[in-house]
Amino acid sequence: MRDASAGPRGPAEAPSDCGAAAGLRPCGGTSGGESGSVHVKRESSGRISLDAELFEAGLSPRAQRSTLSKGRAVAEEPCRVRTEFQRDRDRIVHSKSFRRLKHKTQVFIAPEGDHYRTRLTHTLEVSGIARAVARALRLNEDLAEAIALGHDLGHPPFGHAGEQVLDSVLRSLGRSEGFRHNLQSLRVVETLENEGRGLNLTWEVRDGIALHTGPVMPATLEGQVVRICDRVAYINHDIDDALRAGLISGEDLPRGPMARLGVSGSERIDALVHDLIDSSFGRDAVRQSPEVAEAMEELRDFLFATVYGRSTRESGEGRVRAVLEALFHHFAEHPDLLPALPTGEAVLRNVTDHIAGMTDRYAMRCYFDFFMPRGWSLLGREGA
Repeated sequence: MRDASAGPRGPAEAPSDCGAAAGLRPCGGTSGGESGSVHVKRESSGRISLDAELFEAGLSPRAQRSTLSKGRAVAEEPCRVRTEFQRDRDRIVHSKSFRRLKHKTQVFIAPEGDHYRTRLTHTLEVSGIARAVARALRLNEDLAEAIALGHDLGHPPFGHAGEQVLDSVLRSLGRSEGFRHNLQSLRVVETLENEGRGLNLTWEVRDGIALHTGPVMPATLEGQVVRICDRVAYINHDIDDALRAGLISGEDLPRGPMARLGVSGSERIDALVHDLIDSSFGRDAVRQSPEVAEAMEELRDFLFATVYGRSTRESGEGRVRAVLEALFHHFAEHPDLLPALPTGEAVLRNVTDHIAGMTDRYAMRCYFDFFMPRGWSLLGREGA
């Protein structure tokens, strides 16, 4: 077997500009960290310990081994029973940002029904698909899972409508970088979680989170798997939700992709997963066949043309803009209302962090508290 470090996308040969493109913090700091504020967890010891090299011995030479990770911004003692990527997965799942995903919009804002996707269920679907692909390609399933579970932690309330509002508000205030949920997700795990200390995740997980969308590809094949599986998941479950909501009918779906990929969501996901595995096995990059990639892109274009705009209009696009713009300017004018975030950064940065971390219902509650007459809530209770 080839040496694990010889993989063409291994850490020794990852593109040198990936870290800069993603804005990742450098790795290899001391246990005290640059600021000395990171708490390094004390590891328990027991009779049994995991041999990570043996555990990952069956992976492809192209897989990213946890033992060859570029490490963490703040060095830590290894866990005795988990690989570094398993540890990252657990930190993400136990974070507050992950729990809040259950009350964040995927497509439909405050839907009337229990079966529509939320940002959390989307994340779980991406994770399941990515794990299946990574396993078949003999890549590091733990790394793919950790990236998938963390990829949308920075998504703001009200789905993509909320992202567009934050982006336009920031640009109108002279912030040319605007707002991008993938970079906000990176900020969540590096800075905002853990009372401003961050989660201190490995470089590979942070790279995959930051680059799951955008022009730059992740450095690891596992990150590339998640990048495509994110689209596989949302294209198919958004079609399912749109059908359930009555925004479209089965006859509206484009015939070409249906004929190639399948009529049901299950059939389409199955076809996309098998094609991704067949087209990527033994290769230095994760990719789809041209025909299947074209069919999936046609479905994505269909969603943007017929579903996403209509769903936000029907559920109150103007109200989303009114709520988030009002909250943004209110917090900017009254920074004393912001939670204490030990980032030492400008007010606009802290306002953005606070609003991006809100759930849909918390954003609406704040808007009601700040801008609606107090008596309205009493009237609402009396008339209920």
